[in-house]
Amino acid sequence: MSEALGTVGQLWRYPASSLAGERLEAVSVGPATVDGDRLFGLVDASDGEIARPDRDPKWHKVPLIRARLTEDRRLEVAVPGGAWLPAPDPQSDAAVSAFLGFETSIRPYSRENAAGYKGPLTVERYARTPIHLLTTASLARLKALHPEGTPDPRRFRPNIVVDMEPVEGSFPETEWIGRKLAVGDLLLTIAEPCRRCGFTIIAQDGFDNDPGILRNLVRHNAHNLGVYCTVDRPARVEIGAPMRFV
Repeated sequence: MSEALGTVGQLWRYPASSLAGERLEAVSVGPATVDGDRLFGLVDASDGEIARPDRDPKWHKVPLIRARLTEDRRLEVAVPGGAWLPAPDPQSDAAVSAFLGFETSIRPYSRENAAGYKGPLTVERYARTPIHLLTTASLARLKALHPEGTPDPRRFRPNIVVDMEPVEGSFPETEWIGRKLAVGDLLLTIAEPCRRCGFTIIAQDGFDNDPGILRNLVRHNAHNLGVYCTVDRPARVEIGAPMRFV
């Protein structure tokens, strides 16, 4: 067996697209993606437009709204300073609308995602992504290029963050396309680099708006940071699991 490249330091899922993610101690990865990932969308209630923080300033505060799944897989959301509220629900819609300054609604992509929900659905704005993996080595490379910036993993919305020693002058996982990885019992194929968008520059809790984040990725890594992986063998992954080449 090959030597470990690093160990899992963070695990994330994003129950509602564009809202803040949920940091977990373990995740279950199915044949396509993390269980519970991206089940709901936030829309402008006036026209059904789905939130696009990367493109429209009216959505820039959306990543400040937290989202989580309860043990029975029900969505809850919380605006800054507010309590956790069930969603989809008129009360949570009202809280989110008040925070954003216009009428919005949280809607599931499928009725299977929200037991008992009878309202309208929304459509995912892009195809469901596979597993998004990011190494701290790449974050360290970005920090070296942009010392005044904060390359917090939350800017990039990974599922798996692997703690790994920096590789001088390199965003290492971007160079691994086509290789296979074992992350604990999970087996992955690295399919493609993750091309970054304007979401990466938006302020979140703990860091400010920063165009230099994306500017340096465009200049030094062809817009990319992290990789998308397809699942060869589903498994449960926990913090501390080793990552190796297969």
